[in-house]
Amino acid sequence: MVNVSLKEFYAIEDQLEAEQMLVAKYRSYAESCSDASLRDKCNHVADVHEKHYNTLLGYLK
Repeated sequence: MVNVSLKEFYAIEDQLEAEQMLVAKYRSYAESCSDASLRDKCNHVADVHEKHYNTLLGYLK
């Protein structure tokens, strides 16, 4: 386990919330796209932010 300061913890917590919101937004955008190529790109961006979320969450475990 990596030790993080309280300031770092709150920064990671804020970033986790931002990444969650981005995943939700891009998944929503993907669902509303009628163009398959654009839908794939939105899902890809959501996947990237989901990976960021999981990486950040790993710092807290």
